[in-house]
Amino acid sequence: MTTVTRLHRANHCNHFRAYRLRGIDPAQVDPFLAVDHAWISAPTFPPHPHAGFSAVSYLFLDSETGISNRDSLGNSNLILPGGLHWTVAGRGVVHEEVPAAVGKTVHMLQIFINLPRDLQSAEPFTMSLSPQDITVVQLPGIRIRVPLGGFGESRSPLLPPTEVSLLDISLDDGAELSVPVAAGQSAFVMPIFGTLMIDGQRFDCNELRLPILPAQAEARTVKLLATQGNAKAALFAGTPLRQPVYWQGHMALSSADALANAISSYQRGEFGTLHCPAEHIWI
Repeated sequence: MTTVTRLHRANHCNHFRAYRLRGIDPAQVDPFLAVDHAWISAPTFPPHPHAGFSAVSYLFLDSETGISNRDSLGNSNLILPGGLHWTVAGRGVVHEEVPAAVGKTVHMLQIFINLPRDLQSAEPFTMSLSPQDITVVQLPGIRIRVPLGGFGESRSPLLPPTEVSLLDISLDDGAELSVPVAAGQSAFVMPIFGTLMIDGQRFDCNELRLPILPAQAEARTVKLLATQGNAKAALFAGTPLRQPVYWQGHMALSSADALANAISSYQRGEFGTLHCPAEHIWI
């Protein structure tokens, strides 16, 4: 297990705070690109473009309100607490997410997931799961929501273009759970609240570090133990795509030429538009 210390805090205008997993070597968390564990209580980010990857929003059940989501594909929907929305940006899309009730706090994960190279130029589309459609596994002292992928015989009904798992794990004080990680998959754990022993190492939700398990040829397990009261963690796993990643702004593609083409397409208006004040320029 590798411990990464590049998780950092971010604050914007007192309406947005987050622990952000960004800026590390993408190979360490492939096929994930970035994760924000965020609290948002007012509009923070104006409409912005994505291309080349998927932007996934998952709201924890303790969110005080939902997220109003809209995009340049014409979608306008409400992501409820406990729900998930997956935007496959592909060749390019503009979208915006704001709290449905200003002054109430959304507690969420914003997850950027890479797309296989051949899908990075495909037409964008979206998928959603309502809270009641998310699979739940109940064990003694443990509750596991399965927004993506699977746990044991239980699987999410969503079939995304990049196969990944996201487990929202709640543990009572003293509860212990072993989570299988398939051969060839990488995994990492983000403590959400409380204190956890993860594979024998102590991690606290306020620390700027988290455990990463690089892909291995053999299957293994990740052991989680709540040691000082109740705790919650998000476990991420997926098979690495092993593609180059070229970032700029809110776009990430597998070559410098593809990135330059996506930027040019956005500037020509080919991603579509949302109403946005002229002073908001993202690229």
